[in-house]
Amino acid sequence: MSVYELIVKRRTIRKFQQKKISEELLRKLVNAGRLAPSGANLQPLEFIVVHKKDLLNCVFSTLQWAGDPPIDKQPTAYIIVLINTEIRKEKGNVDAAAAIENMILAAWNKEVGSCWIGSINRDEVRNIFDIPLNYEIDSVLALGYPDESPVIEDAENSIKYRKDKNGTLHVPKRKLNDIIHFNRF
Repeated sequence: MSVYELIVKRRTIRKFQQKKISEELLRKLVNAGRLAPSGANLQPLEFIVVHKKDLLNCVFSTLQWAGDPPIDKQPTAYIIVLINTEIRKEKGNVDAAAAIENMILAAWNKEVGSCWIGSINRDEVRNIFDIPLNYEIDSVLALGYPDESPVIEDAENSIKYRKDKNGTLHVPKRKLNDIIHFNRF
């Protein structure tokens, strides 16, 4: 599958099979993040990979989900993205976004779904993992093999997603012709 096709087919996943992701694949995902562009090549990012059951539950409780997954559909791994503020004091979130997108696409290429979460109880995460104060907790990437198949549709009057009577998640996206401008606004 081409990179473009991968991007077009990728959807955010919030319900996961309870199949474990191998440590080797998790390592590859972090490597994909590590190799993302970094402003001035400062490389301020570090990552905590979480895949042990007791820690998965701890992380889950710190996250705000748009529709909590049922207990038997929760992620089977997380990657916590950290910014070392001694290396980069400002705009580390830009580096983090590039790294996270790399990891999301690398995961989808291996049929692993993800949900990028920024609504986190950062103090609690910091305490759970003893994260030093010079590290900013940017976001958490929830991972697992998908147990749902969301679909995109053209946004008409709303960008709010909805579930149909079969439980399929429909995600409205603004139309390309409504957001693209060539050579002038």
